[in-house]
Amino acid sequence: MEKKMTPVIWKAVDFDGGFWKERQELNLNVTLNAEYEQLVKTGRLEALKQQWRPGQPGNPHHYWDSDVAKWIETAAYTLSYHADDKLEKKIDTIINTIEKAQFDDGYFNTYFTIVEPGKRWTNLHVMHELYCAGHLIEAAVAYFESTGKRKFLYIMIAYADYIDSVFGPEEDKIHGYPGHEEIELALVKLYRVTGEKRYLALSKYFIDERGKTPNFFEQEARQRNEDPDHSPIRESLNRNYLAEGPYALFQAHAPVCQQKTAEGHAVRAMYLYAAMADAGIETGDSSLLDACKVLWSNVTEKRMSITGGVGTFDEGERFTYDYNLPNEAVYNETCASIGLIFWAHRMLLATFDAKYADIIEQTLFNGVLSGVSLSGDRFFYSNPLAVSPGMYSNRIIRNPRLSPQRQSWFEVSCCPPNLARLVASLGGYFYSLGEKGIYIHLYGQNSSQMTFKGTKVGIRQHTEFPWDGKIRIELSLDSPLDFALSVRIPGWCSTPSASINGTSVSLAGIVKDGFAGFKRLWQSGDYIDLAFPMEPVLVEAHPRVRQNCGRAAIKRGPLVYCLEEVDNGDRLWDVSLSENTDFTSTFKKDLLGGIVTVKAKGKSRKIEDWDGTLYSSQRSDSYEREITAIPYFAWSNRNPGEMIVWLRKE
Repeated sequence: MEKKMTPVIWKAVDFDGGFWKERQELNLNVTLNAEYEQLVKTGRLEALKQQWRPGQPGNPHHYWDSDVAKWIETAAYTLSYHADDKLEKKIDTIINTIEKAQFDDGYFNTYFTIVEPGKRWTNLHVMHELYCAGHLIEAAVAYFESTGKRKFLYIMIAYADYIDSVFGPEEDKIHGYPGHEEIELALVKLYRVTGEKRYLALSKYFIDERGKTPNFFEQEARQRNEDPDHSPIRESLNRNYLAEGPYALFQAHAPVCQQKTAEGHAVRAMYLYAAMADAGIETGDSSLLDACKVLWSNVTEKRMSITGGVGTFDEGERFTYDYNLPNEAVYNETCASIGLIFWAHRMLLATFDAKYADIIEQTLFNGVLSGVSLSGDRFFYSNPLAVSPGMYSNRIIRNPRLSPQRQSWFEVSCCPPNLARLVASLGGYFYSLGEKGIYIHLYGQNSSQMTFKGTKVGIRQHTEFPWDGKIRIELSLDSPLDFALSVRIPGWCSTPSASINGTSVSLAGIVKDGFAGFKRLWQSGDYIDLAFPMEPVLVEAHPRVRQNCGRAAIKRGPLVYCLEEVDNGDRLWDVSLSENTDFTSTFKKDLLGGIVTVKAKGKSRKIEDWDGTLYSSQRSDSYEREITAIPYFAWSNRNPGEMIVWLRKE
């Protein structure tokens, strides 16, 4: 059996055309600048100087450091494929500010230095102290890997060393863990770049300590002279009515390997599960990976929207129960989908199973990309699957994060920079190396460079994916090399085909766990042609998903489609499609930045038959109406109005 895959680093993959080049350029030229302006406007950058004093306006929030860190991380990734002295100077200026404010012992946190000084590590349950530290560490690693500069890395190594001196199993240390997971992921990244095993051990300690009895958060509350059963945070949690108890919101209701269902805050859960996979990979602890597999089945088979959205309930931003997947009032935070991709990628590397890459693709093209406007400067926090404008104008849905119009920023602004850093680093998800060969996980126009068994290998993808399922993979090698080139056969494709150097090859017998392995003596100039037909299809939900019984969604390739009022008129919830609907796919260059639309003939009931009637025992007459569906990620970029993914099925 092969050992784990090693991902090809993001900076070795160049999106030199096509879909992802357009998105990365928008991310670089618009999103990155728009987010920096918000960091300035909202006082996040100024707060790093730690000159704010109580009583002054602009009270820094306890999570602000993380927003800045994710912006730095995004900028660092972009520098690897777009040199920019001005951008690099901005980053260095922020780093210098952090260095000046850092304590001699290595500690750095804006909030606990100037808002609540003297209260370090006293409220890990609710405050984001270790969460912010994790994002700063990840940013420092990214900046070092992109530029080779070590200053920020050394600053964060000092911080990590200090954290390691505070937390751990030793008697004189805090036996705790963060309320919001994140540092666990960061410490593994720091371990990989430094080789220092203490960081890996500390990451695993935070994971293994979680959920033990007596509960750390209760002990921590008592140390603050609070009654854990009657504290304000406990009262707030009790309103969430978590069946597993209030600490399930933080995945702290049981040790991680005993957790069988995804509970609580969805972003926290995704970060924890990704960290569990990381720790399992690096330490060889199979119990962590086994637990991840159980949780993965629960999430993707019972608690995930078709778009890859997870965390259905807005209060607590959390999971609810199996098969409860609402559409209009669903939460599906953008960050949670991003976290699902983090977790899926780590599971892919650990198992060599393409089903995890399928979820990366499904979530990336749908639940993540919907989080940013086509203009690159407006964002969704939540991502509904149906919209009736009256639900918002009448304040039936009151949470502003559930707004069906993207916003330029949020008071809690985790999603915009999180999305930006994923898009900027996306190349790191496309390829990996195993002992036996090279694996291709995702598709899109790009050129990549890697080294396998001492030989430089270049792989170039020519494709219009995701609009077209034809992909040519060209190889360039320093010298001929015998290895297996394994390509993912997407789970959504029922009739894939392939050829090598123009000669058709059978996929029968060579597809294992979703990968087709082509083993041969490869030479420079060899190429593989893949064909993944993309016919629109109707997809049903599990019969236990009560919200979608009798309904179906349109998918074409990896893309989920939706109807918008601007194309189709109103009463979208009354549109029905037959089992044998004929679809027409057309690429529209001038629509929504260039998309493939799907047209079909549907039916609706005649509204005039219902004048003066709310209920009727008479069968309604129907009329035929043409529908136009667009990719879900592109909705809400024109006139506001109704939107729907799940349509009635005749």
